Amino acid sequence: MVVHVGIDEKRAREICQEMNLQLRKDYSREALEIAHSRVNEFENKLMEKMAQVNGAMEAFTDPSFQLLLLEAQRIAAATERPADYDLLSELLVHRFNKGENRNARAGISLAVEIVDKVSDEALLALTVAHAVNSFFPMTGDIARGLDTLDSLFGKIIYHELPNGQEWLDHLDILNAVRINGLGSMKKLTQFYPEVLHGYIDVGILKDSDDHKKAVHILNENKIPPGILVEHILNQKFVRLEIAQKQNIKNITLSRQDLYSGKLVVNNLSEAQISALMEIYAMYSQDASIKNSNIDSFMLEWNKRPNLQNLMSWWDSISTAFNITSVGRVLAHSNAQRCDRDLPPMN
Repeated sequence: MVVHVGIDEKRAREICQEMNLQLRKDYSREALEIAHSRVNEFENKLMEKMAQVNGAMEAFTDPSFQLLLLEAQRIAAATERPADYDLLSELLVHRFNKGENRNARAGISLAVEIVDKVSDEALLALTVAHAVNSFFPMTGDIARGLDTLDSLFGKIIYHELPNGQEWLDHLDILNAVRINGLGSMKKLTQFYPEVLHGYIDVGILKDSDDHKKAVHILNENKIPPGILVEHILNQKFVRLEIAQKQNIKNITLSRQDLYSGKLVVNNLSEAQISALMEIYAMYSQDASIKNSNIDSFMLEWNKRPNLQNLMSWWDSISTAFNITSVGRVLAHSNAQRCDRDLPPMN
């Protein structure tokens, strides 16, 4: 009988120490003590995170992971910023999660190399910009959706956001962004209403023939009528309680089993998805009402201090830019450092 025993935290720490030995020749005796203290702090952060991911300890046996670990130790030894140890550990966890994806691995390796080079202000701005483009509320409830965004940016905006162009030039030098001098950024008053169109689209006039038809379609397809709610931006209309049209396919229906008493959750059938798509197609296309909804949406937006702060900063950016793969992985790892509930990067 052959028994295979997976690597444990003790052995993973031993591997860290073995890799750490290679750093000794790079430092004087005086600097070695400081470097050792910093690397130990990074190691503790890394072990804490890796232990929470099933099978992650096995990564320490991978030669390519060991090389990245060595580079991360070098960066940890060279940086005095405590947040960098957390950030480096997030990047190595991300490296394990991406497995054999070479494109992702390349971005992660380059991100590790610039952790100690990126300034506090630039890292914050990069993280916020990534969050704007990547994280959206799933709830169809408009007030709850805005509260979710307000809470997220309250965690991510952990310092005063930078002004001017310097932070962008800095990130461009590090290949975390690419500046497009000929373009301009979409203002948030345009961006979010386009992305969260399920909140903005007009809906169906209350008590109209279309409203009655929509209720009939719901009943016919055994979909609870409660999914059609009053539009809080215009109470004369009703809307499907979704943030985006494409979220329809992700809706689940729950019911309590009469025998076991347990809650049973089911995905929508293809017929039910088609029924909801048919109802969405019945929405009024009145442009003036939609514009009024956008105005009302932004009024709600500005009632939330973190969102108001975000819009003031974002709308002041005068130069268009794109976040590179290196910038995305660095920003996402930093965002997860700020909010552990965020999903892993795709």
